[in-house]
Amino acid sequence: MGIFTKDPNDRNVYGIKFKWTPEHLTPEDLHPLIYTYDRLTTEAVERLDELVPPRPVDLSKRRQDTDEPMESKPHRDTYKLIQEYAKTDETVGKLRAQLETIPEWVDWDQIERGQKVFWRYGGAGITALTYLSLLGGMGSGRTVETLDRTGGFAIKVVRRRLLETTQHTLSVHRDLDSIKPGGQGYMSSIRVRLLHTSVRRRILALSKANPGYYDVEAYGVPINDLDCIGTINTFSATLIWIGWPRQGIYLREQEIVDYLALWRYVAYLMGTPHDWLATPNEAKKMMESLLVSEIKPTRKSVTLAHNIITGLEGHPPTYSSRGFQETVTYWLLGRELARDLGIEKPTLYYNCLAAGQCLLFMVTSYVNRSIPSWDERNIRFTRKLLYEFLVRNKSRGALGYEARFSLKWVPNLVNMTTPLGIQVASQRNKSGISKPGIERSALFVLIFACAVVVAGAWVGVSVARLLALTSGVDLGRAKSTLVRLADHMTG
Repeated sequence: MGIFTKDPNDRNVYGIKFKWTPEHLTPEDLHPLIYTYDRLTTEAVERLDELVPPRPVDLSKRRQDTDEPMESKPHRDTYKLIQEYAKTDETVGKLRAQLETIPEWVDWDQIERGQKVFWRYGGAGITALTYLSLLGGMGSGRTVETLDRTGGFAIKVVRRRLLETTQHTLSVHRDLDSIKPGGQGYMSSIRVRLLHTSVRRRILALSKANPGYYDVEAYGVPINDLDCIGTINTFSATLIWIGWPRQGIYLREQEIVDYLALWRYVAYLMGTPHDWLATPNEAKKMMESLLVSEIKPTRKSVTLAHNIITGLEGHPPTYSSRGFQETVTYWLLGRELARDLGIEKPTLYYNCLAAGQCLLFMVTSYVNRSIPSWDERNIRFTRKLLYEFLVRNKSRGALGYEARFSLKWVPNLVNMTTPLGIQVASQRNKSGISKPGIERSALFVLIFACAVVVAGAWVGVSVARLLALTSGVDLGRAKSTLVRLADHMTG
């Protein structure tokens, strides 16, 4: 094959290059998965509706311009109802039995190692999850059709919505006890699974009553198996092979295996097909197959991506400006996908700040992981810091409460789509290097790195001059000696 011959198996999807193999799944292979879903949980929730009928929701009070959810005080806790009725009802009992059965492939030591991978690279991980996994996930136009109808990405609620998602992520990584039956991460995963079932049933009911509300034939069952695989993929494989590397961080082989094992168990708890996470090779091929099949941004994709950035602007703990957020997004998604999601091309200033942030993540990650005692200390520190800023301390930007993942933003016929949010000048004024956030830290790291380079260059030049002077003296002495020796021989 000549050097100018293009390999027909080469693929380039939004800047992600790979070779297509027979093991990859084509869009036609994946298509049936948009019509299948978690029936076990659906049947259990339907049975609970018969045993404990839910309270009707007053849709007339629904507004898109409020940060108050539809149901701030849920009528019932479905997770607790499952525990209560599992012993007396066969349908509910089947779900509980599945949840309490530990698959034979689960190795708790490996699961714990996988949890530590996240904290080891925590800063870069949270950044990638926010701007690659969540914002970049809006590139799936078909999936956005469901998200758009929930109202959870309206401008005034999107930050809370993302913090709740982040809280689930933190809880599954917290520690080993957290992901074991009865732990916080275990319960959060099941609550999210129940939430998905509630949203799915709600949209299907509205679609049945009003055929124009949602097109099941075109978009598939809401929150179907392919949607759930895509979500798990963005929190695992995408982070491993795109999110961390694009910030200069490359996982070791064992870390990849361990991290995938953790998310395979999370997928199992959430009722998601998970065999594709069994090996790094299978996981990477699924990620690449999803890129080909699912990433097709629409106008609604642009709206939700815009709302995420606008909703996060100027808020603690990062106090990120719009320009900085768009630059980080641009770096993580690549030029083409960022453009298709309406992300503006970054300026030189913000590119430098993003480089400073990546440098900070790289130095702290590689230095700490090279020394076991430092690694453990860094893991404990990062875990404490993220919980403080994202879960516990409301004054620092956290939720201030533990999310229960109930059906707060209820799909309805009053607000059938999410509007484009308007930027708030007051939030813009609270962002950037004037605040003690990530941009100021990135700038300090960049200045320090430049100072080190300049100092290193100065030292190098000084040493070179000294060597040159020393060499010059030595050469002069050698020349004088040779002249005297020649004179002596001829004399």
